[in-house]
Amino acid sequence: MDNKGERIAVYPGTFDPLTNGHVSLIKRGCQIFDKVVVAVANDTPKSPLFSITERVAMAEEVFANDNRIVVESFSGLLVDYVERRGAGVILRGLRAVSDFEYEFQLALMNRKLKRHIQTVFLMTDYQWLYISSTIVKAAAKLGGDIKGLVPDSVYRKLREKYGYPYPLNM
Repeated sequence: MDNKGERIAVYPGTFDPLTNGHVSLIKRGCQIFDKVVVAVANDTPKSPLFSITERVAMAEEVFANDNRIVVESFSGLLVDYVERRGAGVILRGLRAVSDFEYEFQLALMNRKLKRHIQTVFLMTDYQWLYISSTIVKAAAKLGGDIKGLVPDSVYRKLREKYGYPYPLNM
């Protein structure tokens, strides 16, 4: 909790790009917490398609009308950021058993580093079980129809990034 008594959760990720699975999880997080901070990771072993500025801007556009959701970039250790932010919870999503092993390892390491910070897992809604940012980017790069898998504003940015024209019905 921060000094106002708000229950704040930090939902970290690269969000390259933000998918409807992320959006669903963030909105569900708002049912449990007073505020969800979408923490866009600047330090990542991945090679992002979008810059940190673009990723933050896309998420801010998607959540512009919800004052319970804050979008920020962060660098360094997640647990240090969570502590500086005045939050006590890391929110993470799980799609499948394969996610669990990796997420469990991260949660244990974060717990070792900062014992007072908890990790809360939410299961992904069934309609988003099969998507990830990586899969969405791969399909988009080859001209696949990813409409409905990402917010409309992100869809337009992906089409633009890969040089595909917007469909007439947009």
